[in-house]
Amino acid sequence: MTTTALPGRGTRRRAAAVAGACVAAGLGFGAWIWWWRGPEPAQQYLAGYLIELSLSVDNVFVFVLVFDQFGIATRRQGRLLFWGILGAVVLRSALLLAGLGAIARFAWLIPVLGALILATGLRLAFSRKARKAPDPQGRVFRFVTSHLPAAVAAVVVLELVDLVFALDSLPAVLAVTHDPLIAIASNVFAILGLRSLFSLVSGAMKSLRFLGVGLAAVLSFVGLKMLAEPWHPLPTGISLAIIAALLFAAVGASFGFPRPKTRA
Repeated sequence: MTTTALPGRGTRRRAAAVAGACVAAGLGFGAWIWWWRGPEPAQQYLAGYLIELSLSVDNVFVFVLVFDQFGIATRRQGRLLFWGILGAVVLRSALLLAGLGAIARFAWLIPVLGALILATGLRLAFSRKARKAPDPQGRVFRFVTSHLPAAVAAVVVLELVDLVFALDSLPAVLAVTHDPLIAIASNVFAILGLRSLFSLVSGAMKSLRFLGVGLAAVLSFVGLKMLAEPWHPLPTGISLAIIAALLFAAVGASFGFPRPKTRA
């Protein structure tokens, strides 16, 4: 089994530069939405973008485990991740359009989705287990590995893993916007830099010790927001401020209170 190597200093710098450019592009698109359509749609986009970006960071760790399970060499991981991301964009866009169509026809789905998101947030908050890669002994994993080359099988498993993650994140985006353009754009820009984010974050996930707590708080808040929306809708600006504050607090606490160093 090949263990994912940590990127070198030069690679980390390039990854940081590309990831920073992708984040700048995402924020720039939000500024363009603000100029074109006004503050409300722009705030909806930024709230969805923050949710998807934070959940994408959490997913990187599982992608590392998938590559390790298939023994994919480090030099091949970037290209395979590109195809995985491309497939994720298509699948997520289709799911978002389907979800928006369902909500438009059945308004009662909003509190139902809110309850599901709240349950996910509470499960993440009280579960001590991190997200894991698929079980190598599972039926799907064994079927894929026995019928496809390792590289193709790794991409297929990445798509399946992302689809499972999307069941958590996409309803959360629908909690802040029902506009197809904004919903899809927030997803596309959030995962646009995932290839560089993979190289940048794969060796630093242990430093973000409170990221799971922050994500649990965000999902729980979004779930409560959707449950209350039919009776007490929350202004988008307030939702955006709360989501940003929760994520900022999680990242700040991770660096302010790092994990104790273990003695050899």
